[in-house]
Amino acid sequence: MVPASSFAAATDVGHVREQNEDAWTAVPDSGLFAVADGMGGHAAGEVASRLAVAALEELAGGHGAPPGSVSEARRLLAGSIREAGRRIREEGREHPGRRGMGTTLTALVLLAGGRGVVAHVGDSRAYRLRGGRLERLTRDHTWVQDQVDRGALSESEARRHPASSVLTRALGTDAGVEPDIGEIAWERGDLYLLCSDGLTAAVPEPELAGALGRALEGAPDRDGSPELAAAAGALVEEANRRGGPDNVTVLLVRS
Repeated sequence: MVPASSFAAATDVGHVREQNEDAWTAVPDSGLFAVADGMGGHAAGEVASRLAVAALEELAGGHGAPPGSVSEARRLLAGSIREAGRRIREEGREHPGRRGMGTTLTALVLLAGGRGVVAHVGDSRAYRLRGGRLERLTRDHTWVQDQVDRGALSESEARRHPASSVLTRALGTDAGVEPDIGEIAWERGDLYLLCSDGLTAAVPEPELAGALGRALEGAPDRDGSPELAAAAGALVEEANRRGGPDNVTVLLVRS
């Protein structure tokens, strides 16, 4: 049985970009959910993000059911992410206008028995809302996050820093890039948020739990994806109301 009972996503180009280079996927029969944020200009970012989610979809389609263990899920995710990076680099070699393109990728796999796996490259994020508390499950692969970890910048300084969007790790840009992969424990009723940085750049993390709570309160009072669809759309609208500085994608998953 797939532990995820419902999911919904919303995505928008925002108010600054000319095209949407984000991509997302959900394969609930395999317990797989992911968000990618492409980069590279022209159509290259869109190509990179779609190649990444396609590699995950092939993994899910080939497997046919959620992996039976955390170790199996980790192995399958790592393999599919490496394959995605290889395909992105190959596409760049074959099409010079796409050379150097890359993408972030944040993936969640929910397994039976209250266990799951999060795999992550870049600055798209995964969060868990449990008992009214929002917890970040990923660490940004950015220059400013490195400075925060060293104590050289505060969180607020990092948000305002001109290098806040400079990635230290992205899928497809380097053959040696590896994802961070970690185990999580899920409980029935958890809400997972996967998002591109278009959401977190517009809605600071200290305000994100409140924004998500308001989105859920404003959604239809019913179980299942209609509620989550309204909430995902409300978060995208909130990011756009605050200027929409980037493409924004929100994927909500209720366990």
